[in-house]
Amino acid sequence: MEQMKRYAIYFAPPAGPLMQAAADWLGWDVEGGRTVPQPPIAGLAEATAAPRKYGFHATLKAPFRLAEGVQPDDLAEAMAAQAAHLAPVTLDGLRIDVLAGRFLALRPEGDETALRDLCAEVVTRFEPFRAPLTTEEIARRNLSALSPRQQELTARFGYPYVLEEFRFHMTLTGDLPAPDLARFAAEAEVWFGPHLTRPFPIGQICLYGEDQAGRFHLLSRHTLSG
Repeated sequence: MEQMKRYAIYFAPPAGPLMQAAADWLGWDVEGGRTVPQPPIAGLAEATAAPRKYGFHATLKAPFRLAEGVQPDDLAEAMAAQAAHLAPVTLDGLRIDVLAGRFLALRPEGDETALRDLCAEVVTRFEPFRAPLTTEEIARRNLSALSPRQQELTARFGYPYVLEEFRFHMTLTGDLPAPDLARFAAEAEVWFGPHLTRPFPIGQICLYGEDQAGRFHLLSRHTLSG
């Protein structure tokens, strides 16, 4: 497996219509590792510039450098083994939503308890694979803007939005002013609506890697079969 700058454990839907629609929307295909033409929606390229490099995903364990002595294949093999012990989760569905009053994302409908438990398991189980944050990485976290609990979680897991702070979401835009949020929400409803199945399964965890240019690639999928 090619060495990447950082790795992340994400959820991504199986290859199919939703993944393709999301790749087209964002302009980046994480499975093919290539840019793709976006639909002719005014301003979409600018609106999706921030999330484009990450590709379509929901964060389970945020991007991290590998701990000393850990190889990419070690992480992939551990994910395959752990996925065999993790049960899939079924959501009522997904909806287009505004997160933090700033950007659009797909968010779950219904009870998220099992989903939070799954994320907590992933975050804690794979912590030994993560290298500690560097001084520069800590500075980029802007700890002063976080709550005391989020600072504590950052110190423990390298990321503030885990455990009870976790909010499952699949980002569709960067930060936008209110009028643009409304306009792109309407466009996203039309673009994604046919592909948002009900119920919606969370049936795998995925290993993503960040290349030297800062673009993320889907490296492997691991089916939850516990």
